[in-house]
Amino acid sequence: MGWALRPAEPADVEVIAELRATVMRPDLERLGRFDEHRVRQRARDSFSPQHTSVIVADGAFAGCVTVRPAVEGGRWLENFYLVPGLQGRGLGSAVLRTLLDRTDALGVPVRLQVLQGSAARRLYERHGFTMEVQDPIDVYMVRRPGVVRR
Repeated sequence: MGWALRPAEPADVEVIAELRATVMRPDLERLGRFDEHRVRQRARDSFSPQHTSVIVADGAFAGCVTVRPAVEGGRWLENFYLVPGLQGRGLGSAVLRTLLDRTDALGVPVRLQVLQGSAARRLYERHGFTMEVQDPIDVYMVRRPGVVRR
């Protein structure tokens, strides 16, 4: 599958909000936290076109990812969503490898948060992320530069 990252544009916010709602719904429902309006509004409120990339696969919208500077140094990886039909086919790993190569070149750590019980956690662990702290809802993870991926 051919894929590319393109800079996000303000007009991308609604398709990203809808994708977020679709992708996060099962985990949020399992945790008793799904709210039809809130899940989309949080995407709109946190949308940062200058730090967000749209993932395009075979010429079509396939997902999005945000990598922004972290207050504590390094980068935050967030809003990494793939269209459900493209999950589990290696696209997420390919995108993540590309992003981590960039942050490794900068010599900075990458942090993220993932919902408890989310299958995405295994993806992040395969790419060298480890848990820093967790609570009943979220797991906060970090990856130091140059960590060997499994």
